[in-house]
Amino acid sequence: MYDAIVVGARCAGSPTAMLLARAGYKVLLVDRATFPSEIPNGHFIHRGGPRLLQHWGLLDRIRASNCPEHAENTTDFGDYGMKATDQRVDGVAWGYGPRRKVLDQILLDAAIEAGAEFRPGFSVESLQIDGERVAGIRAVARGGNALTERARITIGADGRNSKLAQTVRAEVYNSEPSLTCFYFTYFSGVQNQGFELYSRPGCAAFAFVTNDKLLTIFACWPIARFVQVRTDIETHFLGALDSLGDFGERVRAGRREERFYGTADLPNFFRKPFGPGWALVGDAGYHKDPYGAMGVADAFRDAHLLARAVDRGLSGQAPIDQALADYERQRNEDAGADYQENLQLARLPGPTAEALRLRAALKGNQEQINRFAMARVGMIPREGFFNPENLARLGMEPQTSGKATHSQ
Repeated sequence: MYDAIVVGARCAGSPTAMLLARAGYKVLLVDRATFPSEIPNGHFIHRGGPRLLQHWGLLDRIRASNCPEHAENTTDFGDYGMKATDQRVDGVAWGYGPRRKVLDQILLDAAIEAGAEFRPGFSVESLQIDGERVAGIRAVARGGNALTERARITIGADGRNSKLAQTVRAEVYNSEPSLTCFYFTYFSGVQNQGFELYSRPGCAAFAFVTNDKLLTIFACWPIARFVQVRTDIETHFLGALDSLGDFGERVRAGRREERFYGTADLPNFFRKPFGPGWALVGDAGYHKDPYGAMGVADAFRDAHLLARAVDRGLSGQAPIDQALADYERQRNEDAGADYQENLQLARLPGPTAEALRLRAALKGNQEQINRFAMARVGMIPREGFFNPENLARLGMEPQTSGKATHSQ
């Protein structure tokens, strides 16, 4: 009998298992995959993600994986390339982009070191149900043996198509259908400027250096173009980059090192993330378009929130249902504004007039550009830039909020 079973051992499941094991709970972590293994998902970490890695004692492992940090970022919306520099707070850079096979292994190792039991190649077939309460899992292990395991709580960290969520019929709300299609790949020999984000009406791309000095490049189009794009991915991919200043020229001077990865299955939704004996974390409970590259950081945040709630419930500090309801409320409060902004930007309307005015006001003022970029992602308090006095100095209206300013 376990205190918790966590289904899914990647960027939401392993941190959840790690935190619960560090708190002294008996945790079983399972995944149908074996590790290390790659998955065709985005892997840039910014916003609150790097700070949590630092707090968990794992950021140095990311640095040691030959993954460079990104303390500079450039945004280009057809006006000019606005470059933010010196993006560090307390030694933590603005962003990091380790490959998923690297990141997931680091997180999994940390969970095992904390005391979680890990079973790879472990495919969950169904849930154990006692009355109306989830009481564990039934799974098939490597070799074909069917096993049952029981727990006080079973946690689904098994992605946007979560089998656990489907089995318990978790309520979906605040949903929007897929808005974009994405493809990405890796290049060598491309001159780059740290993290780069380009946006034009109907098209966007971003790029960053990952492990082994490879440049990761994502391109996206409106969902209506998916059928067309998939007929000749490389032509459409390079054509999109050609429309973004000199980006296409720089990329064409390099060499593509891997195939294209992509999808149009990018629904936007919240799910009710708990019920009798079960909970959801990461994409299983909250999924959004990858335009804002928020997936990994949000998974870390929600793992932190869920582990704290489960601890409160299992330890008797609060009724478990109340603790998990608090988790849902806090998750939704933390995610709500960013989710709505991301929906707006994923429609690829191009920059707003307000965004362009602000960027024009910032041009040539490196100190203000740096403060703006850090305030946008919470590295400094938002009021450190978006306050009436500072906006007045820039000739902007005080109601400029920083939302929908079209910057990563």
